Amino acid sequence: MGNKGGSNVTLVNVDKLPGLNTLGISLARLDYTPSSLNPPHTHPRGTELLVVIEGTLLVGFVTSNPNKLFTKVLNKVDVFVFPVGLIHFQFNIGKTNALAFASLSS
Repeated sequence: MGNKGGSNVTLVNVDKLPGLNTLGISLARLDYTPSSLNPPHTHPRGTELLVVIEGTLLVGFVTSNPNKLFTKVLNKVDVFVFPVGLIHFQFNIGKTNALAFASLSS
């Protein structure tokens, strides 16, 4: 599904890949145009593992109690974990398209 931020998320879950049934995981392909954003969102039931395939992403999440923002610039082959339930985002800070794959534990 696309969004106004210029990124596109293609989900792969048990509905599209029945072999995932009962494994407790799902996958997503994330495509970003330059300066595009996958806006702040949460996954209340699962941790997300993000792997950058192409491009450069600024990623981050916000903890609660106390509220603290953690960010990191990721390049090709970098991996990042977004803990379950925390607000997080990805932003393509590069001048080219970016591609990443995410795995979710729910």
